[in-house]
Amino acid sequence: MSRVFEVDPERPEEAGVAVRVAARAVAEGSLVVFPTETVYGIAVRPDLSTATRRLFAVKRRPAALSLPVLVSDPAAAWKLGVASPEARRLADRFWPGPLTLVLRRTRESSPWDLGERTDSVAVRVPAHAVARRLLVGAGPLAATSANPSGTPPIEDAEALVETFGDDVAVFLLLAPGATRPSGIASTVVDLTGGVAEVTRKGAVDATEPPPW
Repeated sequence: MSRVFEVDPERPEEAGVAVRVAARAVAEGSLVVFPTETVYGIAVRPDLSTATRRLFAVKRRPAALSLPVLVSDPAAAWKLGVASPEARRLADRFWPGPLTLVLRRTRESSPWDLGERTDSVAVRVPAHAVARRLLVGAGPLAATSANPSGTPPIEDAEALVETFGDDVAVFLLLAPGATRPSGIASTVVDLTGGVAEVTRKGAVDATEPPPW
């Protein structure tokens, strides 16, 4: 049976028990739902193929759309993807925040079953306080928006529980009055080809020169 907790990014220290329960569920290979600054995410351990395949099945997501990975800080990202100078520049400017970088995989992430694209990994450091606490406790998460593939992101807490039910072990849902996700997806920049290519426009403009 699913466990449901209310959390507030303005008081992340009060989410300690909820985050620990969610991190334990992740370690066991279960799915969790949690808020980010963009949308609610649904996530699993990225290094456990039975877990990532279950996420694909529950979300009805085609394997051609590889799963992104959320991490707690840039150092964790560089363990998973090759950090080019441009990647570091973009990370310094936009992380933590709604920018996803597609990088060539390192030896650590190369065995992970994240979808059909096996030469690269999409990584992001979210800015949401609860998400960051979960990532510190659970480690990297293979995460995507919490909605069936091809449908709009789900913003309503009750609708999330109704949609995923017992397929998700732990729901971390925003308390009434808490700041809601923006609903705007992260910007995606592919750096695997040697030059930065924006493959999805989103919450930040990664092509705009810095204000200095």
